Amino acid sequence: MQKSTIILFISFILFSVKGFGQGEFKDYQEAEKWLWSNIENKIYHTNISPNWIEEGDSFWYNTKTRKGQEYFLVDIKKKKKNHLFDHEKMATLLSSVLDKKISTYELKLDQVKLGKNQSISFQIDSSRLNINTNDYTLIKQEKIKVKNKTELVSPDKKKIAFIRNYNIYLKKDGKTGEEQLSTDGNAQLSYGTSISWYFVKNESANQKDQFEIDASWSPDSRYLICAKYNRKHAKNLYMYKSSPKEGFRAEVYSYERPIAGDKDLTRISYVIFNTETGKEIKCDLPENGVFLEYGFKWLNKTKAYTLRYYRGYQKRELIEVDAITGKSRVIISESAETYVDPNMLVYHVTKKSNEVIWSSEKEGWHQLYLYDYTTGKLKNKITTGEYVVREICKVDEKKRKIYFRACGKEKGDPYYNYLYSINFDGSGLKLLSPENAYHICSISPNTKYIFDNYSRVDLPNRFVIRNSKNGNLIMKVDETDIEDIIEMGWQAPEMYSVKARDNKTNIYGVIYRPFNLDNNKTYPVIDGTYSGPQTIRSPKTFRRGLINMDVPMAQLGFVVLTVDGLGSAFRSKEFHDFSYKNLGDIGCLDHIKAIKELSLQYPYMDINHVGIYGHSAGGYDSTHALLIHPEFYKVGVSSAGNHDHRSAKAWWPELYMGFPVGKHYDEQSNFFLADKLEGKLLLVHGNMDNNVNPAASMRMADALIAANKDFELLMIPGCDHGTVYYNKYFLRKRWDFFVKHLMHKNPPNNYKIN
Repeated sequence: MQKSTIILFISFILFSVKGFGQGEFKDYQEAEKWLWSNIENKIYHTNISPNWIEEGDSFWYNTKTRKGQEYFLVDIKKKKKNHLFDHEKMATLLSSVLDKKISTYELKLDQVKLGKNQSISFQIDSSRLNINTNDYTLIKQEKIKVKNKTELVSPDKKKIAFIRNYNIYLKKDGKTGEEQLSTDGNAQLSYGTSISWYFVKNESANQKDQFEIDASWSPDSRYLICAKYNRKHAKNLYMYKSSPKEGFRAEVYSYERPIAGDKDLTRISYVIFNTETGKEIKCDLPENGVFLEYGFKWLNKTKAYTLRYYRGYQKRELIEVDAITGKSRVIISESAETYVDPNMLVYHVTKKSNEVIWSSEKEGWHQLYLYDYTTGKLKNKITTGEYVVREICKVDEKKRKIYFRACGKEKGDPYYNYLYSINFDGSGLKLLSPENAYHICSISPNTKYIFDNYSRVDLPNRFVIRNSKNGNLIMKVDETDIEDIIEMGWQAPEMYSVKARDNKTNIYGVIYRPFNLDNNKTYPVIDGTYSGPQTIRSPKTFRRGLINMDVPMAQLGFVVLTVDGLGSAFRSKEFHDFSYKNLGDIGCLDHIKAIKELSLQYPYMDINHVGIYGHSAGGYDSTHALLIHPEFYKVGVSSAGNHDHRSAKAWWPELYMGFPVGKHYDEQSNFFLADKLEGKLLLVHGNMDNNVNPAASMRMADALIAANKDFELLMIPGCDHGTVYYNKYFLRKRWDFFVKHLMHKNPPNNYKIN
């Protein structure tokens, strides 16, 4: 061996041992401690939401405490919190009634309702029980009826609409027999036959489609609006279940799903039935082929309204239908050169004043407007300014006041949601949740009180009650207990902000570090990515900042960070539109700029060893980053990636990439960039993924093979889109891949995550 080669070899060994001192067995053990299932058992008083009682002067909630599951009653007027019931007596009674041992603090009660004379009813197992909490005796026990998804009960409880053999039928209380409302339904043109997103059909076992009724009753139970499905052009996607429960013959599964760019897809129109006369009323709404349909809401006994989007999502309409005549009219119509984002719409129709509170980005920021429902004319702007309305929490029609959450109006992180109130005419804007944090709010039925759950990645959840008039604190309800994870060595991730590639726009993210960080060592960097423009990747709440895949990854010996670059959600329309027909950008230049600038501030970040990982749209990102920026990204792990936007459903890929398909689809496809691969890539997919079909990763593998590129492929049998992400074997393989190729160390042999 030549002298220079020996020196380089020794330098590499020294660098591997001293430079990256982690990635060893003990570090895997530490990382495992911080996986979601382990941390869930170490935090208490979390996931709290109010169940308002009657008008809202009190509410109950349940949460996991150090004792177990506890139920509490909060009396706001008295500013007191007590147990909702005696847990020990309740457990004793339930053990006797259900004939099995139920521990005092392991009660799992659903649909709790408080009755008169200290009674409480709830569902547990397959029963609904009514209990007298004065003496803890059973008042009543009923078996829970399993809801039939093919049926829809009328508001007066006297009629049931149901689907059978592609037609719609009716049962009437007190009358024998059934009435067939439609007669011409068939497999291609059927009534009310919605298919659940989650349903997959076992073709090998000749399984039949499982439909869910898609219809809507009028408030007086007279009229029924029913969706009519035209499946003449519908196509299926397929999956290959290699490990069936029984036998050795693999099974083929199918599911109805349009993909981006499909020439045609399932079309929906509507018919109306007068269930008193049996008369069918033709609805003049034309068939519409689009991935999203919203169903109907009723303004009164004969008028219903619905939202309608059109293919390409450049137009949306609020439409009213007259149930007597079947005639429709457009109330509000909105269009855009890029897209009218379904993810950014909030609206409310007032029944007494015939008005519509409607949100829009038409002036550059997502704001609220007031329209006349009858004429469709704009009455006035409600909110104005450079901020983003996120949610209408409550509308007080009597006082003509709106309670809403918005982000970007207060100083600091523009993604933090705050609660505000404002009058219909745009006057009287008030901030009701002043803390610098992310606020999740619920308004009491009487609109007197606000339940506010606020947190940051460095601030555990605080649960408080506020006065809805001014936001003043009335009482503290609870707060998240993190004592155990502090003892484990937890340190909050760091929130940061840098300039985007334009050197003008602030972009934001978080940094996760090893809890035993040594400033004298260097650490490889991993970019945790998801650039699907419908959301952001960086956590804003305490829970999301703690329970994720980034925290364990950092404990292996990496600096892990997130970046929300140009084109991501919840900022201005201009900021968001950067991603339109440009999903292949994936914010990469913003990510690279952020990592380089942060490394100047933190020299222990080794930007010569940068990896990237992501799932779903993030799976596309992580592969794409290696293909378009091989000079920066060296290692990538890509799970459930939609490597070409035509390999995923005709939903947000068409929303943000546009329809019809253009050459930009080819240009941004990972399939057509396979010959650019230089780094180390691991492709992972579950073979039962009906969100992003596993064919996406298999076709990516095919392209890489054709380009004669080295990569690794891991298909996880039996896993769908969600379960593969949490699969323990995959987690370990991802850790191994980064330790081996980014740290240049041998990972522990066959480490098992328990």
